[in-house]
Amino acid sequence: MKKQDLKHIAIIGGGPGGLMLGLLLQRQGLPFTIFERGYKTTNSDRGGSLDIHEESGQLPLKEAGIYDDFRKYARYEGEDTRIVRKDGTILYDEDAEDEGERPEIDRGKLCDIIIEQIHPEHMKYGYQYEKMIPQKNGQVELIFESGATVMTDLVVGADGAFSKIRPYLTTAEPEYTGISMIEMNSNENEHPDLLKFNKNGKVMGLGGDQAILGQRNGDGRIMAYISSKMSYERLDDYRNLSLDELKATLLNEFAEWGTEIKKYIAYSYDDIKFRRIYKLPIGLTWKTQPNITIIGDAAHLMSPFAGEGVNMALYDAYLLAESFKTYDNLSEILKVYEQQMFEITEVHAKESQDNLEIFFSENGAEIMTEFFTGME
Repeated sequence: MKKQDLKHIAIIGGGPGGLMLGLLLQRQGLPFTIFERGYKTTNSDRGGSLDIHEESGQLPLKEAGIYDDFRKYARYEGEDTRIVRKDGTILYDEDAEDEGERPEIDRGKLCDIIIEQIHPEHMKYGYQYEKMIPQKNGQVELIFESGATVMTDLVVGADGAFSKIRPYLTTAEPEYTGISMIEMNSNENEHPDLLKFNKNGKVMGLGGDQAILGQRNGDGRIMAYISSKMSYERLDDYRNLSLDELKATLLNEFAEWGTEIKKYIAYSYDDIKFRRIYKLPIGLTWKTQPNITIIGDAAHLMSPFAGEGVNMALYDAYLLAESFKTYDNLSEILKVYEQQMFEITEVHAKESQDNLEIFFSENGAEIMTEFFTGME
């Protein structure tokens, strides 16, 4: 199919990658709809602060003409980095530059900036994808749980870790990494001592099978990921505890940790999320299909320990949009995009796995300190 013959592109999922792809396609005048299962405020409740990298995540922001809007809300001071051994010893302490290469922004705010530029007729909320039926003419019929149906020429799965579009391309499934996180939040105004310890950016407390990863958000929260190596089933035990019981259990399990860093647990209020960390096989590829592709976590789910997940989703959108700009045949557009995406995401998926192994090693704090010191 020729690009000019496309009547409709369906993007399944309205996270950062799906939204960015939509905006970039809109700027090319291509017909598309973003189908999001949640509602307009959904992204505010998903994830915390994101560091957007100059060489990847920032490129589509510039291409889409929203980089200046991004800079209004980006927190360059959010690049503050502190590495702490579990006994509380601070091994590395860096204050951010005024204009660093990886400023922070809240996930919800980033999505809002993109959505504001997308014409409302391109956004459909409350559309939970159910299945697709290929048609003889090369189109695809999409069926949603509400009973709504849509005919489209191209399906782009931007539907995350447990993508329902991915199985049409590969049999690969997400694998549990052995690491789970309990996301806890504290109010920085109520706990200035924790804010002083956390500073404006992030704290990496590393101690063998455990880690406490602190992060200041832009909405008055200090978010922490209380992380451990654990069996798949163990996380469900934590889910069944009250807030007080959960705090007591975690403080007992992290008893050997320093007093200051345990405040991430002690000060947390009742906004808890439980996350198992998954990954797709490093170097995953598939044979290009004529009317289906995927971007972001759907294509290359990786652990968060290199900060590449959202950057790769945004960069995927950039690569696919650039392929649309450069080529006329849909098969070639998809093939070129996928080959470029396979190559770059394999590197970052390996980096993420390597960092996971370092973070949860006996000398993780020392190794990461050497890494950051070497970058100076």
